[in-house]
This record gives sequence, structure tokens and C-alpha cells, in this order.
Amino acid sequence: MTEITRVPLQPIKKGSLTKLWLGVVVAVLLGAGLAWAAVPKGLDVETVTAGTGDSPKLGDVVFVQYVGKLTDGTEFDRSQPLPVPPGLFPEGNPLLLEEGAIIDGFIEGLTQMQKGGSYVLTIPAEQAYGAEPPPGSPIPPNADLVFEVDVVDFMSRDDFQARAAALQQMMGQQGEGEAGAPPGE
Repeated sequence: MTEITRVPLQPIKKGSLTKLWLGVVVAVLLGAGLAWAAVPKGLDVETVTAGTGDSPKLGDVVFVQYVGKLTDGTEFDRSQPLPVPPGLFPEGNPLLLEEGAIIDGFIEGLTQMQKGGSYVLTIPAEQAYGAEPPPGSPIPPNADLVFEVDVVDFMSRDDFQARAAALQQMMGQQGEGEAGAPPGE
């Protein structure tokens, strides 16, 4: 029988095993960090002041006061008061929660809010205007948008349409009264 040449094993230096495990941990953390950075950004709804009650759902009309900004703080839009008699509609701009009526991120964000609440809504470009913002808009392509939103109230589309019809009828009656008035009155 032949004997194989024996090679003596060298003992492991003190601390080498610890260094090996630290290297493994660093590699795992680095890989996790790269994976997290590659995940697409999502919608963020930050509650400034909590609201109460239910949240609006698709098909509802939500009355909001808002300021729209780019991530650098440049304001590009602001809600305007409605030119209607007080009391018929809540204050704020009415937004129909329906695909195509407003940007997808705003719809998704509003369904997470409650009446009376104040929120900061951050919408990634993919859920806003993406590479094609509205023509003439100060919004650059692929811009993330930030909205400060106060939810005043919301109602069903049917309730909104009934109130709008009542407003039209009221305005029509005022127009008839003015048209039939004798000159000088």
C-alpha cells in the first residue's frame, strides 16, 4: 500500500471566522439594499390631520382644497373656489373618482383619505403624467408630484348630479326673471 503525502493543516488565525461572517453579512445587506433601490416607488399618503368616517370610493365626487407641487417645491396647480351659491355644495373643488377624470395616483390616494383630514400625497410619475405631461404644463416629463390635500366632504355621483340639476334650474329661473324685467329695474 502506498502512502499519500501528508500535508499538515495550519490552524485558523484568531478572528478570521468573525471576519468571514462579517463579510457574508455585508454582502447580504448590500444585495438587499440594491434590490430595495430597484423596487418601483409607490404612492405615499402622509396624514397631517386625521379625518373621520368612511373613505370615498370609486364613483364618488370628492370636494378637496389642494396645492400641487413638484418635488423641488415649485407650485403648478391650486384649487379654486366654485362660483356657486353657498350651501348647495361643500367648499372645495369637486373631483370625480373615476378613471380618466383625474390622474390614477390621485384616485388611489383619495380612496385612502377621510372627510375632514389633511394629507400630503406623493404620486410617482408612473401614476401621474409619466413621460407625457399636459401640453403647456409646467410639469416636466417623468416628474413625481406632491399634493397638499384637505378633504372637505364627498358624496355619491347621483347626489352631486341632483344638486347640479337643482343649481341649473335655479340659474335658469334667475335668467328668466332678469330677461322679463322692464328696462330700468
